[in-house]
Parts: sequence; C-alpha cells; structure tokens
Amino acid sequence: MLRVRVISLFPEMFAALTESGITRRASEHALVEIEVLNPREFSEDKHQSVDDRPYGGGPGMVMRVEPLKKAVEAAQSSLALPREQVLRIYLSPQGRRLDKVGVNHLGSIAETKGLILICGRYEGVDERFLATEVDEEWSIGDYVLSGGELPAMVLLDALIRKLPTALGDEQSAEQDSFENGLLDCPHYTRPEKWSPHEGGSNETLVVPEVLLSGDHKRIADWRLQQSLVRTWLRRPDLIEALKARGEFSPELNEILQAGLQKN
Repeated sequence: MLRVRVISLFPEMFAALTESGITRRASEHALVEIEVLNPREFSEDKHQSVDDRPYGGGPGMVMRVEPLKKAVEAAQSSLALPREQVLRIYLSPQGRRLDKVGVNHLGSIAETKGLILICGRYEGVDERFLATEVDEEWSIGDYVLSGGELPAMVLLDALIRKLPTALGDEQSAEQDSFENGLLDCPHYTRPEKWSPHEGGSNETLVVPEVLLSGDHKRIADWRLQQSLVRTWLRRPDLIEALKARGEFSPELNEILQAGLQKN
C-alpha cells in the first residue's frame, strides 16, 4: 500500500484525487492511503495564523516554521513509522524536475517507506524548516504556481497509476508515453468512419486499416513506427536521449526513416 500524508492549507483540493477516477478506485481498494493535515490546526494563536512578513522586507508572506513542523510531526505519528522509513518531500519550483525516472525512483521508495508531501503557499516557507524537516524537493516544471497542492496531486497521480492493479490492465501503464523513452502512438475507437463536419461533408476520417486487420504483429510494428515518428516530430530530444544511452538501434532508425517517408 502507498501510504501518504499531505500537509496543506487547502485539504479540500485533494478530493479531486480521493473522489474521482483511477485514484478514487485505488483508495477504495486499499492500494493507497491518503490523509491531509492542515497546518492551521497546529497554530497556537487565536487566528490560526501560519505565515508572517519576511525578514529583510519584500512582498508577500512566508510560512512559519512552528505550525509546519508540528503538522509534519503529526503526520509522522499518523504513519506510525520510524523517521528513517518516511520520505519528506517539499513541492517547490526549485526542486528536482519530476519525470519518468523520478516517478520510478519515488515509486520504488514508496514500496517500503511512507511519504509526507508538504505544500507551500505564499512566497514560500521559512528556510530553517526546509533545512531541518525536508528530505527532498521536487518540481513539476520551471514555472510558479499558487501553491504546492497541484504538484502534489500530479506526483500522487503518477505514483498511484503505477501501482499493481490500479489501472485494471497492466499493459495500460506499460504503453504510456515515456515508458520506453518514446511518446505514445495514436489511438482510435468506434466509429470506424467519422466526418468532422455534419451535413454530408465529403471529408471522412477513417481508422487506419492495419488496426482493423487482426494481425497483432503488424499492429505492434505500426504502433512502434508511429511512436518513433511522433517522438521525432514532437520531442526530438527524447530520440537524442535514447541515442546517448545507446538504446537507439539501427533497426529503430530504419523503422523511423520508413515512417518519415510515408508521412
């Protein structure tokens, strides 16, 4: 089971995970346990304040150490695990960029450890809290959001969908974009023929013939070629990364070139 405690000023945001879709089913089937703690509940003043003006001046407010530390301690206690068996993560644009490798890394850790995800707000949190209470910082991209809640949900969704049986079909995760270093191939479903314009337009879009053939080898080859072409056109950096790792074989290059000629 993936055991997670989240520190957030907006616990209600995480209903998007616990009450919807794949992540809701994972929670119902006891594949994941998520509890959200609000730092305001650990503030000792009557206003439940968790922030204050920054030393040195400047705009905005900074989250204070004490309520955050107490919230983390409560989360640690709730997990009922020794400190060394819990990974404390602060979601921050200054952290390591979350990618497939990072998700796999965190997923392997979560197999044996609990996770505490800390969501900042305002201008950030007191640096002394980061220095003493946080193990790792992670980012979902080089931009700034209003808080760490959305990055925390992105991270959790990425981890949950990789849990055994979470998707129902194990191949679903295996065929996702980036799992083999490439973008995913195009997908189609019914109807076989479809016109984007109503009223008898002559333009009709059809499902590629190979997908209707029932020939699993041809379908697999087509999907690989489509993935290679799509990756080359949209994310050539991924092709270069495969080459740098020695994973882009001459055979893959031949398939790519053949696909590019068709396009």
